[in-house]
Amino acid sequence: MRITYDESVDILYIRLRESDYEESDEVSEGVIVDYDKAGKPMAIEILEASKMLSQVDRVTFEYARNPQPA
Repeated sequence: MRITYDESVDILYIRLRESDYEESDEVSEGVIVDYDKAGKPMAIEILEASKMLSQVDRVTFEYARNPQPA
């Protein structure tokens, strides 16, 4: 997974995995999901990210090895 923020266009791009792109869908205003040829999500783009997120210059990554059921 790769997360990139481009300040010049204010877009946060989250690449979930490498795959061959097929299509995109705007799932909510300013949030676009890219899908591969199998229909699986491969990336998420957040437009005007600085307006949607509190801190685009800081990311905390948490990995839960054995997540507990909610």
